Amino acid sequence: MIRIEQAHLPVMASTHPGMSGKNNEDRFAVTAFQVSESDPTPVLLAVLSDGIGGHRAGEIAAEIAVNVITQRVADSDGSSPVDILFNAIQEASEVIYKSAQVDETREGMGATVACAWVHGNQLYTATVGDSRIYLVRGGSIRQLSVDHTWVQEALEMGVLHPDQVNGHPNAHVIRRYLGSPEPPEVDLRMRLARNDADSQAVANQGVQLRPGDRLLLCSDGLTDLVNDAEILAILQRTPLSHAPEALTALANQRGGHDNITIITAQVKGEKEPGHPFHFLRQIPLLIMFGLLVAGLITYYVIRWVKQLGEQVVPSATPTVSLLLEATELPTVPSPTFEATLTPVVIGTPSLQVDDVDGLQTPAPLPEMDE
Repeated sequence: MIRIEQAHLPVMASTHPGMSGKNNEDRFAVTAFQVSESDPTPVLLAVLSDGIGGHRAGEIAAEIAVNVITQRVADSDGSSPVDILFNAIQEASEVIYKSAQVDETREGMGATVACAWVHGNQLYTATVGDSRIYLVRGGSIRQLSVDHTWVQEALEMGVLHPDQVNGHPNAHVIRRYLGSPEPPEVDLRMRLARNDADSQAVANQGVQLRPGDRLLLCSDGLTDLVNDAEILAILQRTPLSHAPEALTALANQRGGHDNITIITAQVKGEKEPGHPFHFLRQIPLLIMFGLLVAGLITYYVIRWVKQLGEQVVPSATPTVSLLLEATELPTVPSPTFEATLTPVVIGTPSLQVDDVDGLQTPAPLPEMDE
């Protein structure tokens, strides 16, 4: 594909180390393409990776993930987004693993990844780990991706109840990550509905985005501290240009214990968020316009009926001409009145004013603490 300067969707992104003083191990990239010289279809690729591992190795893993995936997509012909993303993510995992084997300071490093590919207005996604992808549409928010964590697996197996998730000691135990000895299983499920079966979720790939849709990719530094309803509320009332900043600020106000990275994009065709009920502002104007139109119609109907009546209904009163003969009237003298005015003297009264003074044990599978 061909890199281009201007993306066909407005995009904003930000990353913040959080408030704990830890090194920022998140990395992201947003790249715009067109398919080819002969095919000008625009493509937007967003890649977000959260590095894991000590000795600053996490940021290296995340950077490898972002760079390898972005380059493999750029080198492709763009004909099969799902296959291209799948292969690019597995290759990135292999590169991370091999890099850790030749440098002991990078031992155990890994990364999560969330990828969103918008081909024209068709959306394709792929994830590994617990970085998330959301879709905001029609006043609701949907987590498209599935977390690859011990807690999520326990929820799906019925071992945990949703109200047991918050604060669970295994909340950050990741089941899949880039840099593992074996290539990770890339998750191509896109859950547009809560009850989507896995087969349906995969079949959702290539869904058509609608005007006004918002996409959000984020690391768990946001979702650990800000829930879905709060994310939705901020995205609805905040313009795209300030949304990452507003979400990051809320997470930091609640402790900001991890790095926070956010990418958000909006499909064109609808007014900027910030006024979710902006249409209500137009109601008085619409009412006034409607009254004006109704008044004009009424006026012209009455006028037409009146004119029609004058043409059809003859006058019932005959015209009578009267000839009045001038007659001299007697002169009546004007009466004379005499009035006597008696002056009245009004005295000034005398006034006196007083003073007013907030599973017991995980299955023994390979785990990676983020």
